[in-house]
Amino acid sequence: GATKDMGKMLGGDEEKDPDAAKKEEERQEALRQEEEERKAKYAKMEAEREVMRQGIRDKYGIKKKEEKEAEAQAALEANAEGSLTRPKKAIPPGCGDEEEEEESILDTVIKYLPGPLQDMFKK
Repeated sequence: GATKDMGKMLGGDEEKDPDAAKKEEERQEALRQEEEERKAKYAKMEAEREVMRQGIRDKYGIKKKEEKEAEAQAALEANAEGSLTRPKKAIPPGCGDEEEEEESILDTVIKYLPGPLQDMFKK
């Protein structure tokens, strides 16, 4: 029996377990299952904590960080509505094309000119 062990030590052929792959697969599956159970346990615990936190927030009128940020942003936008430094919005209708404005201005000027000059500009 000692010669078999010596052959293994020297890098010889090892005896292979025919069920080794099956055992490894079962071990991996068990690890995955344990990991899923652990995640479910912690998710449940966090849900319970969140319920407790929400109860405390309701009791004392405290707002979540996200709610505070949303309200601050809304207040900032409301304050900036009449400000000169507010962010630029889309161009209102009627202010878009410069060519149309130039034509309308020219038409307005021509309208106030005397009749003979109007005829000159219309041609």
